[in-house]
Amino acid sequence: MCLSIPSKVEEIFPDETAIVDTMGVRRKVSLHLLPEPVDVGDYVFIHVGYAITKMNEEDALESLKIYEEIVKHLEEESGE
Repeated sequence: MCLSIPSKVEEIFPDETAIVDTMGVRRKVSLHLLPEPVDVGDYVFIHVGYAITKMNEEDALESLKIYEEIVKHLEEESGE
């Protein structure tokens, strides 16, 4: 099973790579596998360094909200 968190495209380079933000963590990823173009501000799913799917903003924000709730719950359980 693969767990992928929506990542927001922050910068796109001519070599079909991009800088994305995944819950505050920035990383460089490849856009080569995407079947459609993306723009700065779009949300994508990342798998092993490749953007594999573009998603709409509403779904991305809802997913991020759920992930944040999971993290908060886990932190409360562990006493952090």
